[in-house]
Amino acid sequence: MLKTVLRTPLSTLIRKTLAQSISIQLLEENVTQLQNQPHFYTVYRFNSNERTRVFRNPQIHFIRNSELLGNSSGFCSSGSIDETSCCWNCKAQSPFLICESCGSVQPVDHSVDYFRIFGLERKFDIEDGSLEGMYKNWQKKLHPDLVHTKSKEEREYAAEQSARVIDAYTTLRKPLSRAIYLMRLEGIEVDEEQTVSEPELLGEIMEIREAVEEAADSQALNKIQSQMEEKLKHWSNFFANAFGRKFFDEALKSIQRMTYYHRVNEEIVKKL
Repeated sequence: MLKTVLRTPLSTLIRKTLAQSISIQLLEENVTQLQNQPHFYTVYRFNSNERTRVFRNPQIHFIRNSELLGNSSGFCSSGSIDETSCCWNCKAQSPFLICESCGSVQPVDHSVDYFRIFGLERKFDIEDGSLEGMYKNWQKKLHPDLVHTKSKEEREYAAEQSARVIDAYTTLRKPLSRAIYLMRLEGIEVDEEQTVSEPELLGEIMEIREAVEEAADSQALNKIQSQMEEKLKHWSNFFANAFGRKFFDEALKSIQRMTYYHRVNEEIVKKL
């Protein structure tokens, strides 16, 4: 490996050695930043079959395929990356609820949404089995018996993470709360107490409530409950379609209907 001492302006040397596919504009911006930092003295060139790479000591940077990649070690260094994305214990990059490098429980990161906690795509339709399995897996890893020997601070992290996992599971498990959460992720708050203004829906709700109040026995209540489940399923599908197409007004209408059918079911459960 040939070591070349820089005797010409750095931007000129790099233009000559880098492949033409690299964006010169991007390169100049990064070179300007790197020139202002200490220890940027040496360029290493690999054999002609490999692409040119520029290294900086003591921290390494790769310039390749028009991208300036970060520290290749997989660990955070002072000033190189946002500390919130580093493990508080071993400084590994991008830890999750638990650091894969050292096994330390991490503080709660509220930028991580509920879907990501369970490794799910951010959409309405999810597989119950996948959600259930990931939930149990996280609860095992965050169980107090597994962290009782750790520091007080880390035990507190585990308790907070466990509570967040439970909240995430509870939210995503039910169609209505999952729909409301998805809208919130889009920056749309849902008013669950909004008064019904649609005459057709208002009339339907009044009829259903009268039927619940006049139900003679559990068999009659179960029949109404089955009807509500069918309506919930129908409007859940309607929401999934509207949300997927980003028709948020239609999605809100379906949530309103789902909310009332869900409340009817709750009333029936109380009477059974």
